[in-house]
Amino acid sequence: MDLPTDLVTNSFPCVCCSFLRSGAEAIDACTWHHYYVNGKDTSLEDFLDPDILDTLAIKTNEVLEKVQQESPGKSVWLGETSSAYGGGAAGLSDTFVSGFMWLDKLGLGARLGLDVVMRQVLFGSGSYHLIDDNLDPLPDYWLSVLYKKLVGPEVLKLLAVSDSGRSKRVRLYLHCANRQSYTSGAVVLIFMNLSRKPARISLPALVSSSTVDAFVLQSIEPGEEGLKSRSVQLNGVLLKMMDDKTIPELNGAQLPPAEHLKLPAYSLGFFVFLEAQAPACS
Repeated sequence: MDLPTDLVTNSFPCVCCSFLRSGAEAIDACTWHHYYVNGKDTSLEDFLDPDILDTLAIKTNEVLEKVQQESPGKSVWLGETSSAYGGGAAGLSDTFVSGFMWLDKLGLGARLGLDVVMRQVLFGSGSYHLIDDNLDPLPDYWLSVLYKKLVGPEVLKLLAVSDSGRSKRVRLYLHCANRQSYTSGAVVLIFMNLSRKPARISLPALVSSSTVDAFVLQSIEPGEEGLKSRSVQLNGVLLKMMDDKTIPELNGAQLPPAEHLKLPAYSLGFFVFLEAQAPACS
């Protein structure tokens, strides 16, 4: 059952905390649900609004505080989550633009200390599914596969600033790279550019001398209308199944060391710094 975010989080103290007081030892983790907006009256602008994305931090911190009070050290999972409650937002939750909410939730949730994030839903329910009725992957499916392939569990501290203060439409998260895909010491920068304009980020010395595997996801159509596309391209190549059982090779485009990286308008993805040699990732 999908519940409004306010109802879910506001009911948490009175329902879950009373359980934790008496039954915390019987469970391994405490779960809660989160959706950003109402699927019946949301808009494309909501899916790109950094202030709406930031509400996740407020709700997460409320839950973490209550669990810490009642059962210190208990693991907290985001047990059901997507973009919009009520079955999702038709024409938005199953399109390219949904990836901004999904990737930001994965990055921010990890940074705040959520141990598990469970996506609603893989197939068949509402508009927030990852696979359509023909069993073809939707944009958030490809994004999820890339996240699992590239991103390791270790979260690294990152400070992002712009000429006018903290950037809101460029959102960045830093992790150790997945050691099953990359050698020890590699790091991965998760990025989102929610703006209609390209952006450029300056890199610190730690990573500016490293070659980069770039995984840049964009809609196959330009501009705002392209944000409603149900197809996505990786480094300019349309992602689609090879046959009924085989996904394509999801390879990065290798870039030489540089002091800056360009983020296309309305893009999101990952930059893996192969020779970063980060001590925390060794």
